[in-house]
Amino acid sequence: MAENRPPVPAIEIEGLSKAFGRSQVLRRLELSVPWGERLTVLGPNGSGKTTLIKVLATLTRHDHGTVRVAGLDVARRGQSVRRMVGVVTHSPLLYDQLTGHENLTFCGRMFGLDRLGERIVSAAGQMGMTARLHQRVSTLSHGLRKRLTIARALLHEPRLLLMDEPESGLDQEALAMLDAVIGDPEHPTRTILMTTHNLERALSVGQRLAILARGEIAYQEHVDSSTGAAGLRDAYRRHTGAVL
Repeated sequence: MAENRPPVPAIEIEGLSKAFGRSQVLRRLELSVPWGERLTVLGPNGSGKTTLIKVLATLTRHDHGTVRVAGLDVARRGQSVRRMVGVVTHSPLLYDQLTGHENLTFCGRMFGLDRLGERIVSAAGQMGMTARLHQRVSTLSHGLRKRLTIARALLHEPRLLLMDEPESGLDQEALAMLDAVIGDPEHPTRTILMTTHNLERALSVGQRLAILARGEIAYQEHVDSSTGAAGLRDAYRRHTGAVL
């Protein structure tokens, strides 16, 4: 599939701050992610990883700073941004009383997608959910719900995938499917920002690794550098005070 590389980065963040009450979650965060890059973000609980994903996905409004996706301000052009973004969060964003097929159909109609039936078959197939599509979501295990959530995120063939610890609840078969999605050669300019607690997965699927600590990007390193896992563990300990 031919894709034209846009002239602006996939993600541009300048001075991003977000607080919930008196709790300052993100502090003057700076980040730029080019098209086609796979960025994995590590950080302890409470470091702001989920909030970062939600701000980029337009699920949470930030307090200060500028956040752009494909050059579009997420606060002003939220609807346009959502059409380009596929999101996997801890909340499945599924309707329990509907079947998997009905959930995907509802999502596709929200996006006004053409060839919706083909898209459902393709997205479900990528996550091994074809045989489960006509089960109610309420009857699915946590792992199968996660598979369906990922299929939902892929339905509109997004240019940017935002995934908050997507490996949570997945078995080895589903992890292999997720890795195939992440490295899909059909989408060479698709950008992926993924949070994780697992350094080995961060290194295996990411091209660049960032450490989020106390609401800021405290450390960044390209995965193909000479730092290695031991050096990255040391960096994580130095910047977060925690051990991976």
